[in-house]
Amino acid sequence: MKALVLAKPGSPDTLILTDQPKPKIAPGHVLIKVRAVGLNPVDYKTAEWGNESWTYPHILGLDVAGVIVQAGPDLQDLQVGDRVYYHGNLTKPGGFAEYTTAPQHILAKIPEGITFEDAAAIPCAGFTAWQILSRKIQPNPGQTVLIHGGAGGVGGFAIQLAKHLGLTVLTTCSTENFDAVRTLGADHPIDYRNESVTSRVLELTGGRGVDIAINTVSSESATEDLKRLAFGGHLACVAGLPDFSMITPFTKAISIHESALGGAHLSGDLPAQRDLAKMGDEMMEMLSNKTISSMLTEIISLEHIPAFLEKLSKRHVRGKIVATLK
Repeated sequence: MKALVLAKPGSPDTLILTDQPKPKIAPGHVLIKVRAVGLNPVDYKTAEWGNESWTYPHILGLDVAGVIVQAGPDLQDLQVGDRVYYHGNLTKPGGFAEYTTAPQHILAKIPEGITFEDAAAIPCAGFTAWQILSRKIQPNPGQTVLIHGGAGGVGGFAIQLAKHLGLTVLTTCSTENFDAVRTLGADHPIDYRNESVTSRVLELTGGRGVDIAINTVSSESATEDLKRLAFGGHLACVAGLPDFSMITPFTKAISIHESALGGAHLSGDLPAQRDLAKMGDEMMEMLSNKTISSMLTEIISLEHIPAFLEKLSKRHVRGKIVATLK
């Protein structure tokens, strides 16, 4: 099979398109013909870091959509020929290939009318945003949320999902993305390059601060969010925890939520892994009824993945990039 492989840890341009043996299925797993695979920041980051569990050449690619083509006798609730998608385990070979394998309990079905490309655009970013807003925080309609990086993957899905839940959305982005984030549902774009995010948040909330902040940027930015939260607020951290020494205990009564979607695999926690499939079903329902959009902006081929991972690493990509395989 054709596969894009990493010979050793390195930058995305070191990925090589080559022939590899078709993977064999383990008990409880299925063989999937990959039809589309999403690109995410975790791909170029893990390419550079490597992982002690990998054997080389290694195949990256966590967000896979395809067709089950082979399964063992233990297959339950699914069958050969089903269209499925999932968020995979970064310690295992991934979906930058014509075929891959996955445990059946993390798979969600793709409904008729939804393309493989739209499905592959969702898992990493979409599940992260939905996990924060449906599993960790469970906000009430009318509350305010600050979403960092609204033009990106997690931020863009978070905007859509927050509006679906009845929240008022503030989001950071560059001015050229104001129209794009408003289209997704943002009420108040904030130009993080040219204005004080903290001052603008406090201005928009009458000095109170937001009920929720979803930080996709850094530990330093999350630390600043501590100043932007209202009493009893929630801070969800995707890219690093804040410096807690910056607040006096028992003064703001805030809650901190750490988002680590792939931790469901790394922890070995079976209910958390099964919840990936449940979130997949929920996101497909919202995509089908047009509650959300996949934010798919570019469809590329397998051999173009290295160049687009390099582009993604510059952190100025709008929406989602997906590679298609026929």
